[in-house]
Amino acid sequence: MATLQKIRSYGTALILILGLALFAFIAEELVRALSSSRNASRQVIGEVYGEEVNYQEFNNLVDEFENLVKWGNNTRNLSEAQTIQIRDQVWQEYVSQKIVEHEAEKLGLTVTDAEFQHILTTGESPVLRQLPMFMNPQTNQFDASQLNQFLTNYSQLMENTEIPEETKDMYKKLWSYIQREVRQEALSQKYQSLLSSCLLSNPVSAKAAFDARTNEASVLLAAVPYTTVKDTDVEPTEQEIKAKYDEMKKQYPDLFNMQQEARDIKYIVVPVTASEADKQALREELMEYAQALDSSENIANVIRESRSLIGYNGLPVSRKSLPTDIANQLDSLAPGALTQPTLNAADNTLSVLKYYAKVQQPDSIEYRMIVVQGADEKATKTADSILVALNAGAPMDTIAKQHDQPATAQWVTSAMIDNSTMRDDDKKFVEALFNTPAGANTKVDLANGKLIVKVTARRNIIDKYNVAIVKRNIDFSEETHNKIWNAFSSFRAANTTQADIEANAAKAGYTVQTAQYVGSGDHYVANVHGTTDALRWIFNNKVGAVSDLYEAGDANDQLMVVMLTAIHKKGDRDFNDENLQNILKEEVIKDKKAAQLMEKIQGAKSVADVAKIAGSVQDTVNHITFAAPVFVQKVATSEPSLSGAVARAKQGEFVTGVRGEGAVYAFQVLEKKTLEGMKFNQKQEETQQARSYMNAARGFMQVLARKAHIVDERYKFYQ
Repeated sequence: MATLQKIRSYGTALILILGLALFAFIAEELVRALSSSRNASRQVIGEVYGEEVNYQEFNNLVDEFENLVKWGNNTRNLSEAQTIQIRDQVWQEYVSQKIVEHEAEKLGLTVTDAEFQHILTTGESPVLRQLPMFMNPQTNQFDASQLNQFLTNYSQLMENTEIPEETKDMYKKLWSYIQREVRQEALSQKYQSLLSSCLLSNPVSAKAAFDARTNEASVLLAAVPYTTVKDTDVEPTEQEIKAKYDEMKKQYPDLFNMQQEARDIKYIVVPVTASEADKQALREELMEYAQALDSSENIANVIRESRSLIGYNGLPVSRKSLPTDIANQLDSLAPGALTQPTLNAADNTLSVLKYYAKVQQPDSIEYRMIVVQGADEKATKTADSILVALNAGAPMDTIAKQHDQPATAQWVTSAMIDNSTMRDDDKKFVEALFNTPAGANTKVDLANGKLIVKVTARRNIIDKYNVAIVKRNIDFSEETHNKIWNAFSSFRAANTTQADIEANAAKAGYTVQTAQYVGSGDHYVANVHGTTDALRWIFNNKVGAVSDLYEAGDANDQLMVVMLTAIHKKGDRDFNDENLQNILKEEVIKDKKAAQLMEKIQGAKSVADVAKIAGSVQDTVNHITFAAPVFVQKVATSEPSLSGAVARAKQGEFVTGVRGEGAVYAFQVLEKKTLEGMKFNQKQEETQQARSYMNAARGFMQVLARKAHIVDERYKFYQ
């Protein structure tokens, strides 16, 4: 009892302790949930229709497309430009796919498995017809048998236990991408077909379109350009600008709506270039390699060690394969000549060259070839017997067939081999080709076999040059980089605000530049490569902020400081937007000038009356149709409203007070006629008009995209 009484005495404390423990447990779970949610949000690369796009999901799509491009180009690596282009294309395709799927779901449109199999069987898909792997190598056209062969090989590869999983995974991604693209393309075609079926012509509109194109007029016109009125005489008020804002906002929603956030910035870019000391050090290094070229027996090794931009394989090369600055020196050099280091400012290089000889060789050679495997005596006897038979006049087709080889004719050109890296066997083969007369046969001994080659044609005999070149970029040293960095860093440290930087930049030798509407989808800041970190900074700071120093450029050869000057939110552009204000002011000024000039010509009775107004111009304009805006050469402007006014007027009629884009007009119709030889074909005209409707409606994706609430934040993830 005493124990129970003691416990009761601590009841309040125990309840408090248990409550705290329970709260700690709940809080821990809440923290975990919030942490998990934050981690998930960090993986969001964008949104479409409010649905988050996961980075990993998107990156898998990029990987699949990269595999396809590598496959098609027969390469393992892609350039930075190719990678960026792929990401952009995958993003655009992803967004388009989501938009079409969204609309198709509402309409009940799908691509069934049966339809998909039919497409694979017939190859009726633009996706399949554009893939190099499904094209006939002879015709370069889509070949269904190539697709079927791929599918057969794919099945066998997946079942083969000896194939590495890495290889299988690559094929899986490739085929997964193709299937998805085929289905998406088929769904998109269904949707567009349905849309086009809604855009039909009729006999009345077809005849109107025909008349608009075939009825033309000639006029005598007088124009009073807006430039005849000074801007200062029609200064717009804020009320007028606001009224124009409300008016144009309804007419041009794209102009007045920001689909993505954007920023205005000011920035300084400082290029890092080689100093005179850097250039002198490179000259001295090139002189050492020049001496090596003059004395070494292994020229190819010297070129390789020199890190020259131009390779050397010991074979003569055509002039067109050499840089212009090198090619221009050749005719002034004698065999054995060695040049001094020469500067080429056009590509920022220094170069030396050793000139050995000039020869005449064909630019291209056609040949046929039979391969004999092996380096033993048996292979030698076989190769010799083939050569003897060919020299005796035996047809190559017959001998090739006996050895189960096609021996098809092939071409090799100078462009394919000039300055390329070659193994010894490659060099032997090329030398044999270029040293064998047309119609002759030769044998080439290789490390692991023999080649019996017949040269069937030699074309375009040109001069070729045996020349070894050490050509190097003039790069800056680390010392030079540090010196420029330290100077710019000191300037940045001494000027902490935008006002300070703008006030003192010119004194320090720096130039402040402006970039407007920098978007999150941009890959570079101010077209400077390697500025991803700067782009992230731009979208994560407030107006007035000044960035730290950034290293940028393809080789850290640019230094950058960025200042954030304005933020443009997604949605309707603010009335006070500086760029928008300029557009609105220009439109109001044009309105006020037009009003003044319309009043001036109001009482005119003829073209001659308008021509008396100061600054006016007069001209005869022919071939005016309603179907196309007329271009008034003396005003240098296309004028749709003038085309409409002329179409309405009768022959001989005088019309005044036509407001255009560049002037106000008065005109008299001199002649109206129908083009000769034009006959109305209702069916043909309706088809043509329906097609033009569809072309005009192709902007439907832009309209749908505005409703999709697209958010693009790829810049957060990709360098």
